[in-house]
Amino acid sequence: MSSSRECATGEESRTVAVAVSRGLPVIDLALDGEPSSDRDRAETARAVGDACTEIGFLVVTGHGVPSRVINELRRQTGDFFRRSDEFKQSVAVERGDPLMRGFGRGRTELLESFTVNRLGAPDAAERVSSDVDEQLLLPNKWPDIAGFRQAYTEYCAAMEGLAGEIMRLFAVSLGLPGGWFDAAFGSHMSSLTANYYPRQGAAPEPGRMRKEAHRDWGTLTVLYQDETSRGLQVYGRDGQWADVPAVPGTFVINIGDLMARWTNDRWVSTVHRVVNPPADLAHSARYSFAYFYQPSPGAVVSCIPTCTGADEAPKFRPTRADAYFAAKRRREYIKESLVARRVAG
Repeated sequence: MSSSRECATGEESRTVAVAVSRGLPVIDLALDGEPSSDRDRAETARAVGDACTEIGFLVVTGHGVPSRVINELRRQTGDFFRRSDEFKQSVAVERGDPLMRGFGRGRTELLESFTVNRLGAPDAAERVSSDVDEQLLLPNKWPDIAGFRQAYTEYCAAMEGLAGEIMRLFAVSLGLPGGWFDAAFGSHMSSLTANYYPRQGAAPEPGRMRKEAHRDWGTLTVLYQDETSRGLQVYGRDGQWADVPAVPGTFVINIGDLMARWTNDRWVSTVHRVVNPPADLAHSARYSFAYFYQPSPGAVVSCIPTCTGADEAPKFRPTRADAYFAAKRRREYIKESLVARRVAG
């Protein structure tokens, strides 16, 4: 199914929502050309807001991220994951790191990952309040690969710019000034996770998949996935799983639980997963890059003024971002511990 929405600006117009692919809107952000008019920008914001209200997922084109930056990240990441396990373990996640910086594995052998966080930069302590947990400021772990750190740094910078633009569209769509969210992200604790799904020589055990069904915890996720990859699915309101196609030259955007909370649940954080490939594609590895744009540790998240009213009270108490994520991690740890006990007998 496809559709489009034209935004008229005198004699000129552009297509804001260029298509709908399997239920997900594909929206042109127009960040790679001439600046958009106020009217175009307002229409883009409405299209983005509609997507966040209906499903919490969308696909964006016209994002302005150079292909060179993406390709170099992909090349360096492939080099890292092809290295020996001993090499990868040299930058393994430390047990006490709440931000999971470094190399790690999923709950099964079907996923490996590598994560860096903005709070792992050498000057991070200078940019956050003094009451921030020092564990959040542990340094990033960088493998000894020429050009690797630079590739990740450049990609994170590009993602920071793109995520900031999307947050400004979020603000406009919610009836707020474009820079309304800026203060909450002044010292943001965003992370970039490279996901590597190895080739599958044999069919996985029943019930095991590349990444289990989950919702993202935070504000905004910007996902790049290989153009040839398959497996990402979202759980729709109709109770059905829908494939998210890898559209060349685009990013998949989704909101998380914190953004839904910020909007008083007017916007939805949607369950998604990565399923195993069909037999004819099991020989192919899959790569994806998830940039999680998260507020500053000390930012207080409370109901957005335009998302409440006389007949609609805030559903959630205000919370500091670092306390929110700490609570999420504690609940996840308890859940994993219970699962491990059941498996052990």
